[in-house]
Amino acid sequence: MSNIYVSRPLLPKFDEYTLLIRSIWENNILTNNGPLLQRFERELSMYLGLENISVVANGMLGLTTVLQAMDLKGEVITSPYSFVATTHSILMSGLKPVFVDISPSDFNIDCSLIEGAITDETCAIMAVHCYGNPCAVEEIERIAQRYGLKIIYDAAHAFNVSTSAGSLLREGDASVLSFHATKVMNTFEGGAIVSRDSAIKDAVNIARNFGITDEDNIPFVGANAKMSELHAAAGILQLRTVADAIAERREISDYYTSELAEINGIDVIEPDASVIRNYSYFPIIVRDDFAVDRDTLYKSMKSNGIFARKYFYPLLSNLPMYKDLPSAASGLLPVAQYASAHVLCLPIYPGLKRSDQDRVLNVITGIK
Repeated sequence: MSNIYVSRPLLPKFDEYTLLIRSIWENNILTNNGPLLQRFERELSMYLGLENISVVANGMLGLTTVLQAMDLKGEVITSPYSFVATTHSILMSGLKPVFVDISPSDFNIDCSLIEGAITDETCAIMAVHCYGNPCAVEEIERIAQRYGLKIIYDAAHAFNVSTSAGSLLREGDASVLSFHATKVMNTFEGGAIVSRDSAIKDAVNIARNFGITDEDNIPFVGANAKMSELHAAAGILQLRTVADAIAERREISDYYTSELAEINGIDVIEPDASVIRNYSYFPIIVRDDFAVDRDTLYKSMKSNGIFARKYFYPLLSNLPMYKDLPSAASGLLPVAQYASAHVLCLPIYPGLKRSDQDRVLNVITGIK
């Protein structure tokens, strides 16, 4: 039997891609805000129904670019339960991450703990829409307004997610998407920044190009975060099929959910029913009353050629560059510690056959 991985990249049709990139050889423009990049930004804005979008080379550079564009100094309150790009972007921008525990209902930052973490050094909140489940954005906005803080959302999992209030990407001062190969929407490698207004977008566009405003002026430090024409071409084509990909992901998610409903000791993490999801991940909680612990289930799947993932383990606050922070003390982060030890993400991607879905489920149901 072939291996089953947690994800598989969605690729554009090869002939369509080679036809589109022919223009690169005709005009000799590879990067630096080329015509394909400009077209991708326009079409992405239309698809999402949003303005002030800047595409970048990857999601982590998107986060660092936003922090540079906002010229922030001091401490950033964030979640310990995320991929390393979240906190690495803070540290690499000369800022100090301050961890706050997560909510047991959705594994997003616990808003009831944010105000207790605010000091005179706090400049921003970087919250994560974990697994694409929306944070409590209204409460985060209220806190930020009260204390004069910026809000940056790590929206790596939240492409095209919306709530009753509209697109989730409208929230905060900026939301940063990832278009990494394994994401719902990919450009092979890439990302995008959705800014609250044109002033932030203008600053972002300067910051993604080394901080250069024109050939004679470089007013501040920026990074080389530009997306290439090859990646932009992929994005243009991916927008044509991503809706079908999300629909297929939903079918897989619904099947897993129905089949796992009666399994004692397994919980499925789902957002509120009003959320329009993208089904980017399928996380389950392997409770203590399941037949085996999470790590044993993970190893059992692996021995059967199924490569699920322990998203997110290890916990960011346990990593060597963060573990000595006062906010990283394990006693302050009990929910995050629990999630990191109990969550397993099952394979989900377009093209995952029902027989392979059953292989995944059979490992879970077969454990006694």
